[in-house]
Amino acid sequence: MRLVTKNEVVKEAFLNELKREGIRFAVMERLGYEAFIGYMIEGTLEEINNTISSFEGEEKEILLEGFLTFKEQINHALEHLKEGEEIEHLLQEGYWMGDVLDQLFKNDAVAVEGNRAKLKDGIDVTKLKFQFRFPYQIAKNLEKIEQIAKQFAFVDLVPEYEIEIRELEIGKINRAMHIAAKYFEEEMVMGVYFALISRGIVAGEILNAIGNEKVPKDELARAFLKAMPMEIPTEKGTMVINVTNERAFEEILKMLEKEGRIDIKGGKIRKLK
Repeated sequence: MRLVTKNEVVKEAFLNELKREGIRFAVMERLGYEAFIGYMIEGTLEEINNTISSFEGEEKEILLEGFLTFKEQINHALEHLKEGEEIEHLLQEGYWMGDVLDQLFKNDAVAVEGNRAKLKDGIDVTKLKFQFRFPYQIAKNLEKIEQIAKQFAFVDLVPEYEIEIRELEIGKINRAMHIAAKYFEEEMVMGVYFALISRGIVAGEILNAIGNEKVPKDELARAFLKAMPMEIPTEKGTMVINVTNERAFEEILKMLEKEGRIDIKGGKIRKLK
């Protein structure tokens, strides 16, 4: 139920939006890594294009197509940066923008003032060195590929930020994930979204089960775990939610207690609001 990024800019922009929407979250920082296994062609955009054009293998068209997309992304970012723009707005273009900005920062081509990034005066874009990377799966003719590209396994130890959305209300979860979609890959967002929705649904069912009574916590936990998995009909099909152990159930109770929704004393639970 956590979104993970190693990009400082993405982290700050995402958290700022969550704060503005009043969405609660927690951030944990740890040492992570970035890894890429494949090949890299390094140089100016013209040099990279010439290198790929000199290749004669079946991969040439795929590499050229990928490079043109990469070049368009860089040029698009540069157009925004000429006059300067808020980093948050830039990142709304797509998660690929984070990599482009990172390469421009490493070229010392961009100045940052507050939350705005701007291309430095006097920068000759044609002289900037970039890294065009492509995965090893593309390489069929290894002997030829290795003549024009570096083969490597790149691992960079970097701070990694794990962001947890600390909300049980479905409406706030939906807003948080709408924001997350601008900064994170779809697969990650969808996984976190359904996990959060599931937790919110279970929390709602717990409150319904308590009602206006004082309910023994152990009995409530046993009843819920015995009733699992839950099947929730939706417009698109059926959503199946499974809480597999008492520890996971306890975590939901702790969140409800912290929110002031329930009170746990003497092994019994009562609903507060």
